[in-house]
Amino acid sequence: MNLFPWAWAAFTLTAAASQTLRNAVQHDLVQHIGARNATFVRFLFGFPFSLSFLALACLATGALAPMPSATALFYVAFASAAQVLATALMLLAMRENSFVVATALTKTEAVQIVAFGMVFLGDSATPALLLAVTLATLGVFVLAFPRVSIFIRRDARSNWRAAGYGLASAAAFGLSTVAFRAGVLALGGASFVVAAAEELTLALTLQTLVILCWLAFADRAGLAAIAREWRSSLSAGFLGAFATQFWFLALALESAARVRTLGLAEVIFAQLITHRFFAQRTSGREALGILLILAGVALALNGG
Repeated sequence: MNLFPWAWAAFTLTAAASQTLRNAVQHDLVQHIGARNATFVRFLFGFPFSLSFLALACLATGALAPMPSATALFYVAFASAAQVLATALMLLAMRENSFVVATALTKTEAVQIVAFGMVFLGDSATPALLLAVTLATLGVFVLAFPRVSIFIRRDARSNWRAAGYGLASAAAFGLSTVAFRAGVLALGGASFVVAAAEELTLALTLQTLVILCWLAFADRAGLAAIAREWRSSLSAGFLGAFATQFWFLALALESAARVRTLGLAEVIFAQLITHRFFAQRTSGREALGILLILAGVALALNGG
């Protein structure tokens, strides 16, 4: 099933980099159409790309998409709903705090994924993996620890709201990741590449139908606002679908805990985005957090 021993790592890093770019695009969209509509964008505009990815996967491998079982559909539906909720909470966290800190808060999902994976998928957690998750998560907390300005009342409220949104987002992302791994494994088929592409298409089909129905009946103004921002929305949709495709490829080959621990490299990518686009500086505390995350990532690669 595996292409080469490090295929899952290459897929994961590609997904993390693409997801960081998508988050940056959505961060800008929040200012124009609000957090909720910016959340919907990645699903609505990602759907057409998922169909293209599935067609390319079938052509490249010569394999047909397998008929999904009831079990696979259940996992995909559950994961899809959790993913929408997680994305909305993440964007709310970004609105309350800096881009890199909000991204870091959502990465606390790695600890929860270890437990979810063991309970629901029977994944094992080696001592090296547990240490990797601990180091990386400690780095996340150091990176996201409220600044000295927390003692200013207004900033304190903002920091605590960001923490609440970020941690809730992490829990939803964790459940979503474990369920998506279960879904891609349940799909099976002759090629894991086709299974991953099919899962993406199924997930985005469900998410798009639900979102469009809700917008059509409850928020037509929101639908019009999304349509007006179609250029930026198209970019977010492509990057979202592209990133998710590579997450699914990685999850088809490796445990959710190991994939998401390596995926913490996204925090490093977010730091680069912060410097380049948002003109936010990196403090010594944030640099220490990044080093701890890198140590956890390295351990996950070599000993997890």
